[in-house]
Amino acid sequence: MTTDALPPAQHKIVLSALAVIALFGLTVQQTASTKLALLFITGTALGMALYHSIFGFTSAFRVLLADGRSAGFRAQMIMLGSACLLFFPALAGGTLFGQPVEGNVSPVSVSVVFGSFIFGIGMQLGGGCASGTLFTAGGGSVRMLVTLLFFIIGSVFGVMHQGWWKALPSLEPISLVAMFGWLPALVLNMSVFTLAYVAVARIEQRRHGRLEAISHIENASWLRGPWPLLAGALALALLNFATLYQSGKPWGITSAFGLWGGMALQTAGVPVETWPGYSAPAMQKALAGNLLSDVTSVMDFGIIIGAFLAAGLARKFKPEWRVSWPHLVASVLGGLLLGYGARLAYGCNIGAFFSGIASGSLHGWLWIVFALIGNWAGIYLRPLFKLAVVRS
Repeated sequence: MTTDALPPAQHKIVLSALAVIALFGLTVQQTASTKLALLFITGTALGMALYHSIFGFTSAFRVLLADGRSAGFRAQMIMLGSACLLFFPALAGGTLFGQPVEGNVSPVSVSVVFGSFIFGIGMQLGGGCASGTLFTAGGGSVRMLVTLLFFIIGSVFGVMHQGWWKALPSLEPISLVAMFGWLPALVLNMSVFTLAYVAVARIEQRRHGRLEAISHIENASWLRGPWPLLAGALALALLNFATLYQSGKPWGITSAFGLWGGMALQTAGVPVETWPGYSAPAMQKALAGNLLSDVTSVMDFGIIIGAFLAAGLARKFKPEWRVSWPHLVASVLGGLLLGYGARLAYGCNIGAFFSGIASGSLHGWLWIVFALIGNWAGIYLRPLFKLAVVRS
């Protein structure tokens, strides 16, 4: 990729984004901590990496299931393998450069099965996953702002109902790293990633006669994009590892949405702290605290602003304000399913799938199986809302 000087860009957008990054980062540093400010910067880097590499889980699943094209899914396998290689030794030791760390290891449960399934449907109707919703909204998609709003609303209902779902049959959290040791667990995971990579590559080769490249792309530029999918995969793995070091836990996105919704309701005078789910001690503490002290919230803001900056550098920040009614309805329904499903499944495509598998959590594997089934169902629902399904 080239490293040429700043190309003609939307200079006002770029300058505005840089100003917001500086002001927001300084505010976080002064009101919370330097560590939180650095995590905000990590979030902006994630937003730029997601935008420039167009690293969308939703589109990757759709083109794989509907058309047998595997580039996005193959990049995900490389991302997961890279993350496991970095995470497993650190998690086994419990520290990373002297910093205590722990993974996202959650129960294997009915709640995960149903939550990941409806999350998958929501991905195809809403037009994005958790990371995709944030970076496309930051990049100027008005439709994804609608999805994000209802993602937050769905999260509120998910928080309220979590207790009921958690009471359903489940197994205790299962860590493959703790069960087998980090090296056998790594070999096992790498074997699955390799088999999945080869299987989908063969499907694409058989259906299309060639494989779409993931290691290079025309007119690539580190500054303005686009980036090859491989670059995006490696960047996300490294930045998740940086998040693990800085915060002590892997990257997550959707836990913040229930908090945002709860705080908004509190501001409107609704006694949300008395509601089921919100009355839990951890949520009570979060509701009473400073939003800028919440790691996930600060990083989510960073992703949005980072994508905003990347869109300006790429000269692609051009919001389309006209959204058709069918697409609007799909965003509403999709957002609700995304938010509700993420709370039931202990996370989204990032917290449960990416960070879950990178943590050695068995629930991450359960998540992807049923999320793919949900995506498959969502693909068949898309035409009802005049959403395209790409098939060759």
